[in-house]
Formats: sequence, structure tokens, C-alpha cells
Amino acid sequence: MLLTLSDGMDSFLQLCTVLFLFVLVLFVTWFATKWVARVQGGVNARNANIEVVETYRLTTNKYIQIVRAGEKYLAVAVCKDTVTFLAEIPAEQIHLPEKQAAAMPDFKKILEMARGKDNNRKNEE
Repeated sequence: MLLTLSDGMDSFLQLCTVLFLFVLVLFVTWFATKWVARVQGGVNARNANIEVVETYRLTTNKYIQIVRAGEKYLAVAVCKDTVTFLAEIPAEQIHLPEKQAAAMPDFKKILEMARGKDNNRKNEE
């Protein structure tokens, strides 16, 4: 009787240890992701004078980009190993789309749509 009680307690302690380690790994992963996002965001905020305005893909690894450097707009060719200056573009010829804040998708609506599809599938069966 005492042996089975001890085995049950060992199993429970192992479960608690594994659960604790799992939560710890999740927390460390969440913290590292937040830290990397903050570092990446800080890098972009410091470089306010250089911005890639538009990119057009020519082939798999060749692009033409319009880059704003200070007040000037430059067209550059970007290849696998090189970046080549093509031309300076007058600011009057640049048509910038109005930036809209990227709206986060509503998770509740997505979940309801998924549940609705799942319910339809169950009703068909």
C-alpha cells in the first residue's frame, strides 16, 4: 500500500515538474520575442532619413527599388551581390500611397467563422 502511494506521489511530482518547465519555456519564449521586437523597432526608428519607398521584382533575385535618402529619391538596382545606382527621381514624380494603419484582424470574428465552418461540417455528417 505504501509503495503504490509513493509511486503515485512520484508521478504527480514529475507531472508538476514537467508542467512548470513547460510554463517556464513559454514565458522565456514570450519575453525573448518581445525583446527582439523592441530592438527591431528601435533600429527602424533611428534610421528616419533612409526609407525604401517601393520595390519591384524583376527576377528571383533582382529588384528595382525607390529609396528615399533625406529629401532625395533614388532608383537603385538590387541584385544578389550588388546595389547599383540608376537615377535620381524628382520628388514631384513620386506618387506615394497614403499610409493606412494596419488593422489587426479581429480574432473573435476569425474564431467564430472557424466554429461556423466546423458546425456546418458536423451538420453535414
